Amino acid sequence: MPETTAISARTAPAQEGSETASTSSSAERSLRLLSFIADAGRALSLAELAQALGLPKATAHRLCNQLLELGYIVRDLDERHFAVGPALRKLAFDSLSHSTVRGLRHGVLTDLVGSVGETCNFTTLDGVEVMYLDRVEAPWPWRLTLDVGVHVPLHCTASGKLFLASMSRERRVRVLGQLTLKSLTPNTLTDAAALRADCERISQQGYAVDNEEFIPGLVAVAVPVRDRGGEVRAAMAVHAPVARMSLAQMLEHLPALNDAALRMTELL
Repeated sequence: MPETTAISARTAPAQEGSETASTSSSAERSLRLLSFIADAGRALSLAELAQALGLPKATAHRLCNQLLELGYIVRDLDERHFAVGPALRKLAFDSLSHSTVRGLRHGVLTDLVGSVGETCNFTTLDGVEVMYLDRVEAPWPWRLTLDVGVHVPLHCTASGKLFLASMSRERRVRVLGQLTLKSLTPNTLTDAAALRADCERISQQGYAVDNEEFIPGLVAVAVPVRDRGGEVRAAMAVHAPVARMSLAQMLEHLPALNDAALRMTELL
């Protein structure tokens, strides 16, 4: 018995070390996979992930299944491809929310509200919805309150239509094929052809409007925030009740919106 105990005591650390090494290796591979998908800026296939990371397909498949269950990645419209999931976006958002960069971004929004006089938002594309990253409320008694992290539709909001217009035609067709173009007001575009035509206009003019398409009595204008490579990564938007500011009056503030978007580019 003493001899057996001694053997067990000698082998236990080796087993523990092996388990730790295995866990560490798996965690490292998962982080590398997430980093690669996030950096790619598009959905990637299992074959692309396996080749880029130097992993057997079976290993890449196992990692993807684990990350899918946790919500860190999601299947794209083409289910054979994987994209950034809500859990990873929340992790990134929570990290940014406590950083100096978030304070600087908030300052840009605050300056914009001071110039425009209405509530301004900083949004991004999250899957097939718009997510609010930050907002500064105008000091008016009547205003629409949408908390940071809230999601709104693509097809009837200024930011959403801007993101649709920034997509390639092929991707836009795929996304529109998956969306339910629900009518929220009499002005909501519920016909895919009409929405595609609106996206073409947005691409040409460089901004998008919400003419009471999301909420009755509310208008909005959004402009793109591009990264240094020219890709649309976010949007700056202003909204107001028509009783206080007409859409035509709001469009007069496009120079201020575009200036704010340029400042945001440096903070992406």
